[in-house]
Amino acid sequence: MEKVLVALSGGVDSATAAAVLKRTGHQVEGAIMVFEGVTDDAIQCAKASAERLNIPFHRIDLTEEFRSKIIQDFINEYTQGRTPNPCILCNECIKFGAFMKIAESRGFSKIATGHYAVICEEKGRFFLKRGRDKNEQSYFLYRLSQQQLARALLPMGQYTKAQTRTLAHEFGLPTARRTKSQDACFIPDNDYVLFLKKYVTQRPGPILYKNGHVIGEHEGIIGYTCGQRRGIGLSRSKPYYITKIDLEQNALYVGDKDDVYHTQLIAADVHFIPFDTLEKTIEVTAKPRYVAPLTEASVEPLSNNKVNVTFRKAQLAPTPGQSVVFYQGTIVVGGGIIEEVL
Repeated sequence: MEKVLVALSGGVDSATAAAVLKRTGHQVEGAIMVFEGVTDDAIQCAKASAERLNIPFHRIDLTEEFRSKIIQDFINEYTQGRTPNPCILCNECIKFGAFMKIAESRGFSKIATGHYAVICEEKGRFFLKRGRDKNEQSYFLYRLSQQQLARALLPMGQYTKAQTRTLAHEFGLPTARRTKSQDACFIPDNDYVLFLKKYVTQRPGPILYKNGHVIGEHEGIIGYTCGQRRGIGLSRSKPYYITKIDLEQNALYVGDKDDVYHTQLIAADVHFIPFDTLEKTIEVTAKPRYVAPLTEASVEPLSNNKVNVTFRKAQLAPTPGQSVVFYQGTIVVGGGIIEEVL
């Protein structure tokens, strides 16, 4: 059987993935990636899971890679008035990038994670599919290359979260009752503004209503995102919503709830999985953020690796910097980074 290095996070999903692979006969070892936000508690939980499964355990320090690729990109994006999704970049560059390369250098043929998604192969091409769980995670993996998909195992894609908990108890894993980790692991208490203030100088600027009239002042654009309605610092009988962040003017534009719904956007840096290049307009279901429901849409190829996405139903606050991901049935077609909302 294949020699597999499982990326243990200290949580229940990755530990159960290791247990499932060992039960099916794989030669399994576990490793935790160490970088900003990975706590001593997470390391000890990952180690305890490996000990319970009687598999070798490793610590792999990826602090420098994580800092230069993930944290720096996060800071750069916010200073450009965009709202990034660091988990997507981390999967592409760290978990299925740097970690995978280290695993290969140590003689492992595959790596595995606890993501709720499915990888399958057909006629030499690898495909990514939605997992069974209602909170399946294929959205976060749409940027994986054919080479990365070929060398990865996602054993939890066939299970729901509830089934995973049950399995974890059956295996006697110490992480069976561990709760979900926070969204951005390197940001304490998910306080993005406090984190960014350490790296970015705040400049106050105007808040303008959609008609162009100045109605207030903000403390710095890094504290805001499109679609936001709380914490703007303005009050009236009905809430304001941030409709646009203007980097050149260092200004925020606000409007009404209807103003943050859009049916069309431009996505850049697109990546596709079933094929290399989009040659013609295709019909898909899509979502412009992880928590959004899938909606029918068309994807039209443009130049410079961009696409025009038109939704059949208006979407709440598509946001530059976030990812829009495309599906056909359960298959992940691909996606891109939202560049402009039309």
